[in-house]
Amino acid sequence: MICGHCKQRPANVTVTQIQNEQKVERHYCEICAAQFHPFQFEASNEPVSIHQFISNWLNFLPASTTKEIKQATEKKTTNCPTCGLTYRQFLKQGKFGCENCYETFSGQLPQLLERIQAGTKHVGFKEQTISIEKIKYQIETLREQLQRAILAEHFEDAAKFRDEIRLLESKVNLGGEEQS
Repeated sequence: MICGHCKQRPANVTVTQIQNEQKVERHYCEICAAQFHPFQFEASNEPVSIHQFISNWLNFLPASTTKEIKQATEKKTTNCPTCGLTYRQFLKQGKFGCENCYETFSGQLPQLLERIQAGTKHVGFKEQTISIEKIKYQIETLREQLQRAILAEHFEDAAKFRDEIRLLESKVNLGGEEQS
């Protein structure tokens, strides 16, 4: 593969970035990669120390991001004035110590929620999920009844159970919607 920038030397560095929720890969030679890539290391075969990696990464971050990291670190060391819980303790325990903890740590909660779930806005529980779970439970119950009917040689009952299972499975495959 040829370098995507100079188009002269072989590409031996791949840079993967996420842009607009799309994965973009760029291939560079070592010389071009050193010019563009934020993690500029000396071209040697020696391993990179974690200290060097992190310092290069932090130097690449915009000043506002570095400031946010510093503020978040400072806030993490604050304690709840009522119960004394620290943010670090909250992260470890997974629950607040009192009703004032929510106010105390409200600055960190949006970032935490972004990491844990798809966003910071509550969209509620979908009723459809409940109905699909109920249908799946019914299918399992019917399968057990089908097995008992076959063992007892009640084949007419077994055929009814089989037909009900097929009907319910088709509902699950359609997302819980009724068939016409």
